[in-house]
Amino acid sequence: MVDSVIQSCHNPFLMPRLEQVHTKLSVLDICTGAGGEAIGLEAAGFMHEAVIEIDAAACQTLRLNRPSWRVIEGDIREVNGLDFRGIDLLAGGVPCPPFTIAGKQLGADDERDLFPEALRLIEQAKPAAVMLENVPGFASEKFAAYRRSLIQRLNRLGYEVAWRVLNSSDYGVPQLRPRFILVALHHPYFDNFSWPLSIETTTTVGQALHDLMASRGWPGVHQWFLKASGIAPTLVGGSKKHGGPDLGPTRARKQWEALGVDGKGIADAPPGEDFPVDGLPRLTLSMTARIQTFPDSWAFAGGKTAAYRQIGNAFPPPVSEAVGKAILSTLTGQKHCTYSSGWNANSRKLDSLKKNEKR
Repeated sequence: MVDSVIQSCHNPFLMPRLEQVHTKLSVLDICTGAGGEAIGLEAAGFMHEAVIEIDAAACQTLRLNRPSWRVIEGDIREVNGLDFRGIDLLAGGVPCPPFTIAGKQLGADDERDLFPEALRLIEQAKPAAVMLENVPGFASEKFAAYRRSLIQRLNRLGYEVAWRVLNSSDYGVPQLRPRFILVALHHPYFDNFSWPLSIETTTTVGQALHDLMASRGWPGVHQWFLKASGIAPTLVGGSKKHGGPDLGPTRARKQWEALGVDGKGIADAPPGEDFPVDGLPRLTLSMTARIQTFPDSWAFAGGKTAAYRQIGNAFPPPVSEAVGKAILSTLTGQKHCTYSSGWNANSRKLDSLKKNEKR
């Protein structure tokens, strides 16, 4: 079942890659999931050498939306990085349960910790740049020794490393969704790297979802729009062992309720004409995908639970695009100062929304 939703730098060290500007730089994307990070890197200007994902439904999602991509369905432990020697960027969101606050935080003792495999692939493929993403819990003091060990290993491989926790809401995503981002570059490139600036405007839940909530004639949509005037809490996709199609634990559900949303489940359709004016509608899969800033045309394979898991665990494309453009700029010496926010990419009836806000 498929649910359809949605100035030059004259540093001489950069010269070897300047000739590639017009042919696009290559990226190997690991632990790709439903493709949020991959979409962002594509928008940033990278060409995918391959995307690697173990989940069958997510691989089907990738094939549905990007038939031209080389999708490798399997465990990254079985991938030989030598097959990708010389790629420009290795990027991926290695599994986050070992470091998430909601989990047991076993870190290196968790069998799902794939940072060692990412390091192996980096050592074998020798990319010019690395971008690794994880939950903000990885930035906590509890994992300081683990981070230090990871950075030291990258240093021994010839990389300089920078990391930050970026809030997705600073890049046009209508949810807070803080993410730990690590960027590693060889020394000549690293000196020219700078983190992307946040955009000036914030996208609210109401702005992102107004047209979808209004699509079946719900008479309470304007009242809901005024209430949904903040950014959403972080969507939680869960895992195959834990979590179903709902918007997270009790605390998150209360935050959703304050925004006029029932977070206890996922609806099959938007509220209709007979839905109470003051009711709390549930989000549909399409709405959760919009909250994650997937393109509206992006389709998700699998049933409701499988599709929501893909959506909820994704890295929002606008954040990936912003960091990807910063890396691309560093590697090529070409400035990429602008990027598209998720709201701009999915915008619907902006003029009418502005009128609604003024009423």
